[in-house]
Amino acid sequence: MPERAAIRAEAARLRDLFEAQGAQVVETAVLQPAEVLLDLYGEDIRARAYVTSDALRGEQMLRPDFTVPVVQMHMEHGAEPARYTYAGEVFRRQEDDPERKNEYLQVGYEIFEREAPDAADAEVFALIHDILKPLGLRAATGDIGILTAAVAGLQTTERRKRALMRHIWRPRRFRALIERFSGRAPWPKARLALLEEADPMAGATPLIGLRSAAEIAARIDALQEDRSAPPLSEGEVDVIDAILAVRGNSDDALERLRDIAVDMPAIGIAVERFAARLGALDARGIDVAALEFEASYGRTQMEYYDGFVFGFTAEARPDLPPVATGGRYDALTRRLGQGREIPAVGGVIRPGLVLALGGVA
Repeated sequence: MPERAAIRAEAARLRDLFEAQGAQVVETAVLQPAEVLLDLYGEDIRARAYVTSDALRGEQMLRPDFTVPVVQMHMEHGAEPARYTYAGEVFRRQEDDPERKNEYLQVGYEIFEREAPDAADAEVFALIHDILKPLGLRAATGDIGILTAAVAGLQTTERRKRALMRHIWRPRRFRALIERFSGRAPWPKARLALLEEADPMAGATPLIGLRSAAEIAARIDALQEDRSAPPLSEGEVDVIDAILAVRGNSDDALERLRDIAVDMPAIGIAVERFAARLGALDARGIDVAALEFEASYGRTQMEYYDGFVFGFTAEARPDLPPVATGGRYDALTRRLGQGREIPAVGGVIRPGLVLALGGVA
């Protein structure tokens, strides 16, 4: 792997390229309040972040990503529209692969643009595509927004929709919920036994867990409501499966998704946004006919993406993680905007991987 000084120099070079596109250079603190990240992602974030404690500031995390602090900064102080770039270390715990870095430099480009989100998607992708073109990387794209639109359009309870939305980024859990909500998979025996008791709280004192009796009772009521709800129809499950199966070149994927939208009109707007994005990419010189699209792409990455997603990988080096990734995260600005929101999209490049593959200068 290249020396640290060389990686820093490459990071500075990449950041200069983004700055030349009109981006403002910003810095964020290495230590981030854990409360914000835990609120966004739940306890799962602890599995991939370094957590420490401060007597005055409480739990802190070594910065696992730049996007959250940049969004916070923009929502507090930023004007519209805005473009930002940054370069610095991020930290990720590695429990399965000791060869993968737990600290590395990341260079990013973020756009906060209300008027033309499709053009902003194309701008971020095309800029990174053009920078990395000499490396001959494989580019892949997806759109989480199509799947979320499908979930929102299901004929089922709001509670079930929320559960599916929460686990869109966890494919196994999402599939397990689909199987259970459709009646294809049985309920866990422990839950059934709990619901079949005349008084589930009988003999449960003293309470030694973190939940109160009222919280436990509310959870039991929710389970009863879920159990009594009608199952998802086979047709709806088939549509979800059809969406997740869409992969291939972007033109063919668009045609297939438009066919699926006939059976599920709820995805129609998201599909036409995909079409508008392809038009914007074509206008920037991207060969969309050859651009790969996979409807489920990006579902195992950070949970803030809710629309367009993309990644660039070196097919000759399957041992390396993606050289660049990015996507749209409109919902994150709503979560962190305290009543304000603005469409936003961004991407990051790992300069160490760029140099490991020979560099692009």
